[in-house]
Amino acid sequence: MTFGARLHAAIADRGPFCVGIDPHSALLLDWGLADDVAGLETFALTVVEAVAPYVSVVKPQSAFYERFGSRGIAVLEKVLAQSRAAGALTLLDVKRGDIGSTSQAYADAYLDQSSPLAADAVTVSPYLGFGSLDPFVETARVNDAGLFVLALTSNKEGPEVQHARTDDGATVAGLMLEHLRRLNDGAEPLGSFGAVIGATIGESDEDFGFNGPILAPGFGAQGGTVADVRRIFGSAVVLPSSSREVLRAGPDQTAMRDAVQRANDDLRS
Repeated sequence: MTFGARLHAAIADRGPFCVGIDPHSALLLDWGLADDVAGLETFALTVVEAVAPYVSVVKPQSAFYERFGSRGIAVLEKVLAQSRAAGALTLLDVKRGDIGSTSQAYADAYLDQSSPLAADAVTVSPYLGFGSLDPFVETARVNDAGLFVLALTSNKEGPEVQHARTDDGATVAGLMLEHLRRLNDGAEPLGSFGAVIGATIGESDEDFGFNGPILAPGFGAQGGTVADVRRIFGSAVVLPSSSREVLRAGPDQTAMRDAVQRANDDLRS
């Protein structure tokens, strides 16, 4: 099955809520853990055990593991493997973007299913030109994996690039969405090439009907609400994503599962 088909089925079965597994230093300390590899592993695998059997997608942010070097990457490999074993799809938040052979090497690292860092999908940046993502696109197709392309982010610096206009008057973000529309053309029940669009972007005139999923970070503790998701995205397939909303409930696994259930119930209602 393609990533789009697997995601469509997972959302129907488990709901649309996506949990970010982001071991911030402050969260480790809040849990009473040391800010070291042992604390990282205890934190991350406790979250996996609590939420991966119940959510459609988990999204570890690679940087929080990379900061511990090779031992942190080894923990990330466990997070990916154990999350998949529990039935969750894995979205590795790496935001990679480069050209040529370097882009291909990144794609092989994260999307080739023989790699120890293989995920079901990754986040990528198109701002070296959308064509720079071709190695990711082709590797995703070969491996039935997915991409989430940065399009409209909610950080204050984003508009200087994303809202800029091309010679024909389209925004750069709109151009990224048009590329995705072409990649997903004819895919059933859902394309495998998604966009990252912040849940707190406010009003937008962009067309989000590109037959692919939308990752919407900023939901929950960062201010995005169910009403925002409905108002901004309409009938699009959306994965509202939150990290702190769930992780602050830990290390109590029941409390984390309850937070996931509440979010899914709110989004489904």
